Amino acid sequence: MSVLTTLLTLLAALTAGAIVPLQGGANAALGRALGHPLLATTASLTVSLLVMIPLLLVLRVPFPAFGAALAGPWWLWTGGLAGVFYLTAALTLSPVMGASMFMAAVIAGQMVLSLLMDQYGWMGFPLRPVSGLRLLAVGLVIAGVVVLYIANTTET
Repeated sequence: MSVLTTLLTLLAALTAGAIVPLQGGANAALGRALGHPLLATTASLTVSLLVMIPLLLVLRVPFPAFGAALAGPWWLWTGGLAGVFYLTAALTLSPVMGASMFMAAVIAGQMVLSLLMDQYGWMGFPLRPVSGLRLLAVGLVIAGVVVLYIANTTET
């Protein structure tokens, strides 16, 4: 991958990450407006579907091969479950924890599981063994969560 492609890919990932706290805040407010977190999760996923259908039509994405997906491993369909769990957690926990604390905890959880997924090649990821530097990186993320927690509990 060229340096420019790498930088653009990193910028896209950073942008995607920057949008996530906005999603938590918007969905939390939606949950309060609708009266229940699960209603906000449902509304958010419905908006996602309403955006995706025209996009699929405009891009002329071919009809899916459901048979191939059904013949695949059981975990192919867990993304939707994870999405519901994450959306509901974000809109209920981020107002309580604060955006930075919630996101730090989410990122730490992502890093720990991602390290295991790379180590064992789970879900089709290429094997990337755990190394001392990779453990240090995850440890620093976890340390960041601890520092934010301390800051949140000692500041007024």
